[in-house]
Amino acid sequence: MQGSTGIGYGLKYQARCIADVKADTDHTSFIAGTLSLKEENEVHLIRLSSGGTELVCEGLFSHPNEIWDLASCPFDQRIFSTVFSSGESYGAAIWQIPELYGQLNSPQLECIGSLDAHNSKIKCTLWWPSGRHDKLISIDEQNLYLWSLDSSKKTAQLQSQESAGMLQYLSGGAWDPHDINSVVLTCESSIQFWDLRTMKKTNSIEHAHARNVDYDTKKKYILVTAEDESGIHIWDIRMSKVPILELPGNAHWTWAVRCNPEYNGLILSAGTDSAVNLWFASPPSSNALSSESLVESPTRRVDPLLNSYNDYEDSVYGLTWSSREPWIFASLSYDGRVVVESIKPHLPRN
Repeated sequence: MQGSTGIGYGLKYQARCIADVKADTDHTSFIAGTLSLKEENEVHLIRLSSGGTELVCEGLFSHPNEIWDLASCPFDQRIFSTVFSSGESYGAAIWQIPELYGQLNSPQLECIGSLDAHNSKIKCTLWWPSGRHDKLISIDEQNLYLWSLDSSKKTAQLQSQESAGMLQYLSGGAWDPHDINSVVLTCESSIQFWDLRTMKKTNSIEHAHARNVDYDTKKKYILVTAEDESGIHIWDIRMSKVPILELPGNAHWTWAVRCNPEYNGLILSAGTDSAVNLWFASPPSSNALSSESLVESPTRRVDPLLNSYNDYEDSVYGLTWSSREPWIFASLSYDGRVVVESIKPHLPRN
């Protein structure tokens, strides 16, 4: 069950953030950012070689502050967003990699939008994952913000914002890939569903302590959460009183969960136990679910661990599937080690 055949790549400093470059349809690419308080931070554009045997640095760029969140634009491979901190204050911005960066001695990132309306600690930025969309979301501890991005004019304009409410400390969220108007937010004691057209909360799962959240891109209404302790919950958001599945998660805090973009039921989790776990946990089909069946059959607890990857010496915070080659994932441990793995040996056989 344990073992690793991963391909490694070392960042210069500590790091938490790695993202799939979804818009690069010619290469399996990832982008990662460092988290050094005292040094000039770096953004690494990394590509898997055509033979799949090594990770190559395609671009190395300076970034002014510690990078706490990084998200790649799903329709332009040269654009990404970061949340950063100087140690005292937080900011968020949208960056563009120069077009001919491979031919420049020291290519500089260009800031094409500053998300500067925040007054409290910024947690993350979100792009709509399913196609070209000129809107961007940012989340801080108190508020949800919707921005309109014009990359040609190099501006990001605040379109609307809304408070999550008193005593609601937001920690993150995810944009529904099946519904451009729907976003889920996580806070200390609940999971909130918001409609971006009205900027109002439409539903919530109370007493849910989610550390991270991801939508299933293949199945509508399915949501996966990393619970505050260690477990993983899978929800049908139409009937959200109890999760439809529970997985054990990681041995310590489960920090990140990611649903595979192509293979139904495959989920990755990573955490502070210095491991990445691969699960197969296909929830019941939507047709088989009803409020009656949930009453008769409460949450199923299963332990479908396919493999545990232990090629790390520190907590694993960064985790992403490759959208181009969905049997490949990249992870990033706090000591700056990127590992790319193939799950091909564990794919379901038809």
